[in-house]
Amino acid sequence: MEAVAKLRNYPTSPRKMRLLADLIRGEKVEKALAMLEHHPKHPAVPMRKLVLSAINNWKQKNEGGDEAGLVVKTIMVDCGRTLKRMRPAPQGRGYRVRKRSNHVTVIVDEKNAKVQVAPVINETVAEVVEDVPVKKTRTKKTK
Repeated sequence: MEAVAKLRNYPTSPRKMRLLADLIRGEKVEKALAMLEHHPKHPAVPMRKLVLSAINNWKQKNEGGDEAGLVVKTIMVDCGRTLKRMRPAPQGRGYRVRKRSNHVTVIVDEKNAKVQVAPVINETVAEVVEDVPVKKTRTKKTK
């Protein structure tokens, strides 16, 4: 059973946070925590805390479960609110500064967890595709 942890309105740009998210997506949690602990980027600290929170949420859901097989199943970074500020510019103008924030969602689950699959309707799709007439195109003749 998967567990979710969310970090809301963290004041760094989503682009910077996505670099870390791409780094740990699909990794085992022990390896992800080790990578985040020694990563030089400043958002690595709250991201590590978020993964630890997701692990603890998983422990509470699965009493007596072994966390050795946990992986970062899904990690999403979305845009949060943007604070708009003005910075003085030459000749009485003002430049707009956008202070971005982001929302991060982490889902951890066991690697060999059973995944529920929606019923497949490939047979009906194949029948529909076979019934569609194929349009023949003429090719240009070159001299």
